[in-house]
Amino acid sequence: MDSDYLLPVKRRQFFGDCWMSLGSLAALSLLDRRVSAGPIRAPVFNPLAAKTPHIAPQAKHVIYLFMAGGPSQLELFDNKPKLRELSGQTIPDSFVPNDEKKRFAFIKNDAKLLGSRQRFAKHGESGTEISDLLPHLAGVADDIAVLKTLRGENFNHGPAKMFMNTGFARPGRPGVGAWTTYGLGSDADDMPAFVVMNTGPRGARNLTQLISSGFLPTMHQGVPLRPSGDLILDLTNPKGISRRRQRQAIDTIRALNSVRYAETGDPEIATRIAAYEMAYRMQVSGPATMDLGSETQQTLVKYGAKADEPSFARNCLLARRFVERGVRFVQLFHTDWDDHGGNPQTNIETGIQNRCQEIDRPCAALINDLKERGLLDETLVVWGGEFGRTPQAQNTEPAGRDHHIDAFSVWMAGGGTRGGQTVGRTDDLGFHAVEDSVHVNDLHATILQLLGLDHERLTYRFQGREFRLTDVGGKVVEKLLA
Repeated sequence: MDSDYLLPVKRRQFFGDCWMSLGSLAALSLLDRRVSAGPIRAPVFNPLAAKTPHIAPQAKHVIYLFMAGGPSQLELFDNKPKLRELSGQTIPDSFVPNDEKKRFAFIKNDAKLLGSRQRFAKHGESGTEISDLLPHLAGVADDIAVLKTLRGENFNHGPAKMFMNTGFARPGRPGVGAWTTYGLGSDADDMPAFVVMNTGPRGARNLTQLISSGFLPTMHQGVPLRPSGDLILDLTNPKGISRRRQRQAIDTIRALNSVRYAETGDPEIATRIAAYEMAYRMQVSGPATMDLGSETQQTLVKYGAKADEPSFARNCLLARRFVERGVRFVQLFHTDWDDHGGNPQTNIETGIQNRCQEIDRPCAALINDLKERGLLDETLVVWGGEFGRTPQAQNTEPAGRDHHIDAFSVWMAGGGTRGGQTVGRTDDLGFHAVEDSVHVNDLHATILQLLGLDHERLTYRFQGREFRLTDVGGKVVEKLLA
């Protein structure tokens, strides 16, 4: 080879930096002998070990039920008799000044109003108003807190879903589940700290952006489970590989990674070590946790689930089982709530009826199940989508509504919330909040507060400044707290 192509290399660089140096070869030889003699016991550390919260927590776990597409609050929780009275008319002049500069995704300000055809009734001792589309949820009205006045900043699905899940409208930020595990670690040593399940004809789009660890170490990334078959692949060893042999291999890899971690302190190496260890432990715990064969038929019926059939109901039951195993954050995505109209599958009548039939029984069963097992007090359940729907119609046949970000509904249960109450009030047509308007940042601050985390102190330094889930906003919604 021409000597011009040879770079000058010092003796120390050759022996210290070359991966096939004499020192490396000697270390590998030693490791090989130790594997033959028995398992290597490199230092074991868990970067996801449980951490001390900032303040006394009310909740230890979160189950976040995310309804992708934007459920209509006007068909579910926000009863508007005046809107029904004016249905088919344009917006009265008294509302025009507030809306004259307002932009919607697909309709103009002069679109005709659309009253809901659903019947509402007051339920429980609290008298919480819930529509006839959610009869099972109505049965646990005293356990849920309905917030009617949540507001976002983005009326397109992609940015709005990212904002609702990460506190930012563009990719690259950690999801609320990632922030939670960053702040608290996990009580589970044989299951992921942040588990994600996804149901619906298409599944939630851009899912990886919603459950991302962002700039946090990747150990905080959400772990998506498969909807059918083996929920997690490769939980069984290949033929000819015994559990002892696999343990030896993992110990060897851990020893090598530990040396590198000691030299660099790189959190991604800690993630790699923890991932190998978690995968090894999950081979025992995972199949048992995800096998619903041990559940009684009565429990399956209560959820409306089948043990071996993918569904939102099955995922709700799995969520309870994950919480029992100490998983910190479980997020369930359910899709196709985008009821614009003009399509038999996505409209404000049959479309939303179908979606409610899929989620109503399981949501109520989840709350009751957690309550019966003494888990509801320490498990925060959150339900909602990225925005709500407009009081105006988009299409008339079948009826539909456009995206609405100024005042939409979510509900919370357990985990230190005060059930049996409704927070916030909107105007007679459901356009704006007239009492207790709550920003998405405020909702995130409240979730963290219930977990014992001060949203202003939960920060991570990245690119020269401190970042947090609530950015530069956020205020705890005290009315939601018990």
